Amino acid sequence: MTDDDTSKPPANSASTPDEAGSGVPDAGIATTDEAVASVKSVSSQIHDFIGVPGTASEPGPGVKACPGKDPDTHFQVYHPWNFKPKSGIDNDVAMKNLKEKLSTGGWVIKESYRDNSPNRNFNLLADNDSRKMSVWVVAYSKRATPSLGIEVTSGCYRAPEGETIKHS
Repeated sequence: MTDDDTSKPPANSASTPDEAGSGVPDAGIATTDEAVASVKSVSSQIHDFIGVPGTASEPGPGVKACPGKDPDTHFQVYHPWNFKPKSGIDNDVAMKNLKEKLSTGGWVIKESYRDNSPNRNFNLLADNDSRKMSVWVVAYSKRATPSLGIEVTSGCYRAPEGETIKHS
């Protein structure tokens, strides 16, 4: 992929930082099940954006504490997964599709760059302010089996009063 990419690590992606200044946007109030469902929905949308045949890994979302917040009342959901196209050449096509789609429908590309690894993998970081979600995609195009590494991360949710956060 040829772009005006730079060699820098991703900045802390966040659109509307929370009051603690962690850079993680406030995503509102939700149970862990509701927040996990929301992140799964975004991961599904990202899968659709890829637009080439292939297989996605199975592990589901996890729940972690929000930086600078009480872990008993606040949490984030993250969903790391991998996509392996049926054809290695489709890895670059998938990244091209993602770059186009992650510039529409509330998505904004925050950064695109080549990392400092020997393969100079292409990285793409995008936020969706209205959904309080971020996605980080890494194209492992020069591996023996090309793939995309994808992580969808939510903003910081506050659990409803009386709800227990199911950390994983």
